[in-house]
Amino acid sequence: MRILISNDDGYMAPGLHILADTLRQIADIIVVAPDRDYSGASHSLSLTQPIRTSRLDNGIIRVEGTPTDCVHLALTGMIPEPIDMVVSGINAGANMGDDVLYSGTVAAATEGRYLGLPALAISMATHNPRHNATAARIARELVHRIQQRNPFNSSTILNVNVPDIPYTDLKGLRSTRLGYRHRAEPVIHATDPRGRPLYWIGAAGDAADDGADTDFAAVASHYVSVTPIQVDLTQHAARQTVADWLHQPT
Repeated sequence: MRILISNDDGYMAPGLHILADTLRQIADIIVVAPDRDYSGASHSLSLTQPIRTSRLDNGIIRVEGTPTDCVHLALTGMIPEPIDMVVSGINAGANMGDDVLYSGTVAAATEGRYLGLPALAISMATHNPRHNATAARIARELVHRIQQRNPFNSSTILNVNVPDIPYTDLKGLRSTRLGYRHRAEPVIHATDPRGRPLYWIGAAGDAADDGADTDFAAVASHYVSVTPIQVDLTQHAARQTVADWLHQPT
């Protein structure tokens, strides 16, 4: 099995390196990662300029582009060898609930799924993780399961969030749904040295829906959250309502 690994924290991120080292125990690994932190880049592609790449002495391919650029380039011609799966991470910070809409980590996995491969995104539920080895071991276990039997349809991406605790302290793995957060904190206003306004995006809101079957609840209870997600955003139940509304006279 040959696995493509990418992330959104950049090619120097500790989580990326421990993930690659751990998955090398069961597969051939190719790492293609951004040259900087692209957290929050979502599924953006660089369409208005060429994308430079460089292969480092340790074999990592560094890309001057987004996480989605990395996976797209790798799977559409930059890497000549066939790839069997895409794994994105290990992200420093949770990607639960609404986070998946903004996450470059999830976007890298999603691009792999768009291009026809099984895909997994894995994140640590803290921005300063001490136990990346826990997430790496979980990733290896899940990849091994997919190697043995892949029960998922062609639209499914696994979004995995891991508590920042030793592996032996985990209570297990749970299949979960996405919760959702309260509204984000207000922007932080400042000025530059010349008095011009600038802003920092505020912190994400706390969990608003953290019911027992959500990713938030699983992680809070020291379980690994495994959420199957898809990219079809159509609200199918509302289609007939919209059709009826469109045919009403104004």
